[in-house]
Amino acid sequence: MSAATVYDPAGFALPDTQKRFLRWTIYIGYGALIAGIFHGLANALSFAGIDILPYFPRLRGYYQGLTAHGVANVLVFTFAFANGFLSLMTARALSRPLVPWLVYATFGTLLLGNILVVYAIVTNQASVLFTAYAPLQAHWTFYVGLVFVVVSTWLALLNMLVVLGRWKRDNRGARIPLLAFISVISYVMWFLASLPIAVEFLGFLIPWSLGAYGGRVDPLLTRTLFWFTGHAIVYAWLLPAYVSWYALVPRQAGGVLVSDPLTRVVFILFLLLSIPTGFHHQYTDPGISEQMKAFHAVLTFGVFFPSLATAFSVVAALEIGGRRRGGQGLLGWVLKLPWNDPSVVAQMLAMVVFVFGGITGLINASFSMNQIVHNTTWVPGHFHMTVGTAVALTFVGVAYWMIPYLTGRALWGRKLALASSWIYTIGVLIFARGMISAGLQGMPRRTFHVMAGYRSPEWELGGILTGIGGTMMFIGLFLFFVIMGMTIIAGKKGEQPKDIPVARTLIAPSLTGWQPYLDRIGLWVIAAIALVLIAYMPFFLTYTPRFLSPGFRLY
Repeated sequence: MSAATVYDPAGFALPDTQKRFLRWTIYIGYGALIAGIFHGLANALSFAGIDILPYFPRLRGYYQGLTAHGVANVLVFTFAFANGFLSLMTARALSRPLVPWLVYATFGTLLLGNILVVYAIVTNQASVLFTAYAPLQAHWTFYVGLVFVVVSTWLALLNMLVVLGRWKRDNRGARIPLLAFISVISYVMWFLASLPIAVEFLGFLIPWSLGAYGGRVDPLLTRTLFWFTGHAIVYAWLLPAYVSWYALVPRQAGGVLVSDPLTRVVFILFLLLSIPTGFHHQYTDPGISEQMKAFHAVLTFGVFFPSLATAFSVVAALEIGGRRRGGQGLLGWVLKLPWNDPSVVAQMLAMVVFVFGGITGLINASFSMNQIVHNTTWVPGHFHMTVGTAVALTFVGVAYWMIPYLTGRALWGRKLALASSWIYTIGVLIFARGMISAGLQGMPRRTFHVMAGYRSPEWELGGILTGIGGTMMFIGLFLFFVIMGMTIIAGKKGEQPKDIPVARTLIAPSLTGWQPYLDRIGLWVIAAIALVLIAYMPFFLTYTPRFLSPGFRLY
C-alpha cells in the first residue's frame, strides 16, 4: 500500500513573505557559488601552468583566492541553500507555515556572517583556507562571521523543530511525514556535529585572534576539534541532496520511493555514524593513538552502508519511473527516464558522479592507502566528485524547479539548462581524472604550481586535464547563473510549478510494531551522543593542551 511523504498531498501554500525570505536566503548561497567559481577556475588552470590571478581585482595572492573559493563554495553556498531548502521542505511536509521571526532571524544572521567573512577575505586578512587550521591566523571578523553562518543553521533547525512540535501536538499518535522527518534529521545531525567547531571558534580561535592565551594556540587541539565536525559537515551538505533524491526525484521521474521505513533507517544511520569518524582525517597527526584512529576507520566504513542503501532505493525508484514510462528489458528503462527535464537530469548526473566519489572516498578512509594519497591532489579530485558534484549539481537541479516555484516565473532556457549540466558533468570527470592521476604521482594539493620550483614531468598530463575539466565546470555553472538570472528577470509569469514535486512511497509506514520508534528523534540523538563520547572521550581525557604556537599570517 503506497503512502504520501507529506501530511497533505493536496497542496500547501507558504505565506508570500516567508517565500520571499527563503528565496533571498537561497540567493545568498547561489551568489556565493558564482563568486567562488571564478577562483575555482583560476586554481584549476594553475595546475596546467596557466596564471590568470593578475586579472582578478584586489586579489593579492593565490591563497587569498583559494580561501575565497573554499569558503564561498563549500561553506556559504551549501548552508545558505540548506537553510532555505530544508525549511521549505519541512513546511510543505507538515502543511504549516514557519515561525516568521525565526525565518527573518535566520536570514539576517546568515547575511551578517557573510558580510564579516567577505570583509576579512577581501582585505586579505584571512588567507587561511576554509579549514582555518591554526597556527595560521585570520582576522577576528573571519571567525565571527563563520560563527554567524553556523548560528543561522541552528536558527533554521529551531524553526523546523518548533513547527514539528506544533504538528505533533495536533496529531498525536500519527507518524511524522517522511519528508519532514528526513529534513529535520539532516539538521539535527548537523547541530550535534557543529558543537565541536563552535567550541574551537568561540573558545579558542576568536579569543586567540584578539590576543588571548598570550597570542598562542595548540594546533593539535584545534585541528582535532575541527575534524570532530569536519567529516560530519560533509553529510550536512550531502543530506539535503539526499532529501531531494529520496522524496522528490522519484516523483519527478514518474516513479515512487520504495520504502518509507528503509529511508528513515538510512537517515538515522547517518545521524549515528557521521560524527565519530573525524580521526580518519588525522591518520598522519601525532598525539592521537593508533587504536583510536583504527576505531574511527571502522566507523567511517560503516557510513558506507547507508550510502549503499541509498543507491538501492534511488535507483529502484528511478527504475519504477522508467518502466512506467514504457521501459523494457534489463536496462531499457534508463532510456525512458525524463532526459528532457533539466531538474531530473542534473540530479541523475550528480548521482552517477557520486558513485566515483564514493569509491575514492573509501581509499581516503583506508588506514594504509590513505598514506599514499594524503595531501595530494587525489583529495580535491575526490572532493569535487562528492561535494563539488553530488551536492552542487543536485542543488543546481533543485533550483530548476524551486526558483520558478518561489518566484512565480517559468524556467528560462530549458535546453540550455540541460546543456549546462552535461558540460559540468563531463568537465568534472576530466578534472577529477587529472587530479587523481597526478595525485597518485605525488602532486601536492593547495600549491600554486605556476610558481612551484619542484614540478615533476609526471604531473604534466594530470595538470592539463585538471585545467581543461575545470574550465568546463566553470562554463557549466556560468550557464546555470545565466539561466537563473533570466528566469528571475524574464521568466514567464504564471507558468511556474504550483506545488513541490513530492513523491509517494511503495511501502507505507506502520503505526504498530517497531517502526514508530524510528520517529523518536530524541532517542536517536542520545544514541548518537553516546557513540560520539566513546569515539572521542579517550583522546580528550588524556590529552594535555599546550598553548605554545604563535599565530602566523604568511599570505
